[in-house]
Amino acid sequence: STNMADIIYKELSYKLNGLCFEVHNELGKSRSEQSYADALEVKLKEAGIKYAREQPLAPSFEGEQERRNVPDFIIEGIIILDTKAKRACTREDYYQMKRYLSVAHMRLGILVNFQEEHLHPKRILG
Repeated sequence: STNMADIIYKELSYKLNGLCFEVHNELGKSRSEQSYADALEVKLKEAGIKYAREQPLAPSFEGEQERRNVPDFIIEGIIILDTKAKRACTREDYYQMKRYLSVAHMRLGILVNFQEEHLHPKRILG
């Protein structure tokens, strides 16, 4: 059986993964989350990929504080990409992405932890 995650936005996600690998190769694994996001932003511009950076999404429930849902990047209006720089991604990071996708009515999120020795961007379906 074919996994939907393998098909959805295949070309664009492939490009994004490539850019993330370039950033990881250039900066190594010991920078801040901000540094990786800055470097990735430069690569997105160079590649001519449209994005919005740190654009707040709507609250996910009545009474949730403003600016609780702020993904690092929304790519081409269809993919949410979140950069991390930590020893390991947690269940919270995963739930956060699920929340972003739900609030934004999007189908695909990519979670990238740049502190990993070998980069494994994770695809998360909304």
